[in-house]
Amino acid sequence: MSASGSCCSPSRTAAEAKAAAPASAPSVPPEGADAAYRARVDLPGGTFRMGSEDRDANPGDGEGPVREVEVAPFAVDAYAVTNARFAAFVEATGHRTEAELFGWSYVFAKFLPARLRKVSPRPDATPWWCGVEGARWDVPEGPGSGLEGRWHHPVVHVGWRDACAFSAWDGGRLPSEEEWEYAARGGLDQARYAWGDELLPGGVHRCNIWQGTFPAKNTAEDGYTGTAPVDAFEPNGFGLYNVSGNVWEWTADTWRPGEPSLRATRGGSYLCHASYCNRYRVAARTANTPDSTAGNLGFRVVRAPATGS
Repeated sequence: MSASGSCCSPSRTAAEAKAAAPASAPSVPPEGADAAYRARVDLPGGTFRMGSEDRDANPGDGEGPVREVEVAPFAVDAYAVTNARFAAFVEATGHRTEAELFGWSYVFAKFLPARLRKVSPRPDATPWWCGVEGARWDVPEGPGSGLEGRWHHPVVHVGWRDACAFSAWDGGRLPSEEEWEYAARGGLDQARYAWGDELLPGGVHRCNIWQGTFPAKNTAEDGYTGTAPVDAFEPNGFGLYNVSGNVWEWTADTWRPGEPSLRATRGGSYLCHASYCNRYRVAARTANTPDSTAGNLGFRVVRAPATGS
């Protein structure tokens, strides 16, 4: 196994053969849980300034230059897709995720019991990730784990095609990068974060990211070491939750034009830290192979705006 990411989601390589895990019944959420967190926000579209020339931007990430971009009206989920919503999709369609088809997925090593850390391969460059056999969306830390208490957390261990399949089933699609950034900015022009230019306005945490020293110690000052509920923290100016931190979100776009081997992801995750990956800034971007899955990679859905909006 190998990874091109760091605290970002690691990537599979094309040479890694698929070894499908035996099919098993998906976990079942409490009754009605899949109906929660479906709120959508209709956005008027228009012209905004996309990208940044931030001092922390990686030159290879392609954030800049700042340019004016026009987007048409669209609707966007206020929340990342939850485990409960994804469970309803799996129950209705029988969908099997990339993690299930491969038979394993990447899990942050500190979340694993010793027995799994010892037997799970680690990428040489990023040994804080483990390729765990049996890890998938409803078994997020591998055998012995589950979703109790996390039905309203974002679904993870989903690849780009999994996200596309859910979005189509749900009557929508993945956002373009332009749509994602327009929505994430919440009406602010060139602010560093989704809420403004200060990371901790008034000393208050506004997103779920790493605090402490990465990857040795997370003080969890924001209240979470792993994923947070999709409605954690205050929403941005458009009413969207957790567009910074928590989980990376797949977009529809390729990393660079004409390069379908990599798909752009946005937003950062609970593993991002300024010392290593300051990609929870609203203009920041990274990429992954479409079949890659990890414990910090999810998505949200966009669709046509409501009639008459």
